[in-house]
Amino acid sequence: MSTLPVGLIIESLVAVLLVVTIGYCVILNSRLKRLRADEESLRATISELITASEIAERAILGLKATAGEADRTLGERLVAAERLSSTLSDQIMTGNTVLDRITQIAEAAKPAAAAVPPMPAQPDPVHVSRPGSVRASDIRSAAMEATARLEHFRKRAAEQAA
Repeated sequence: MSTLPVGLIIESLVAVLLVVTIGYCVILNSRLKRLRADEESLRATISELITASEIAERAILGLKATAGEADRTLGERLVAAERLSSTLSDQIMTGNTVLDRITQIAEAAKPAAAAVPPMPAQPDPVHVSRPGSVRASDIRSAAMEATARLEHFRKRAAEQAA
């Protein structure tokens, strides 16, 4: 009789362990289902990321092309501005030379005009403003401003290149 209860105890212990194993298998099965569902959403997320990265790469290529075009345009404008600045500088120097010659001629003519007595029968001459001197100063200030702007552009271009 003593063997029967020990066998029964062992069989009941095996039955309990089988029930626990079945319960654990059910829990593992539900976790595996969730993992598979998460795997599908992870794959969907990965495909969305790949699509977004392709779009970003195309946008970057477009930005590079735009930046290159802007750089070329800015370079062309800078070269044109340098040429214009050089031309303006030459014209200002020529204008200053002409203005100096006119001043010398006017100063040389003053003693000769003082020696000749004015004729009272003639009406007083109308004073005309010297648009040339005003214009020369305007040109000078415009040239200085253009030179300052050109230097500013050169500094910005050097900073951007660095």
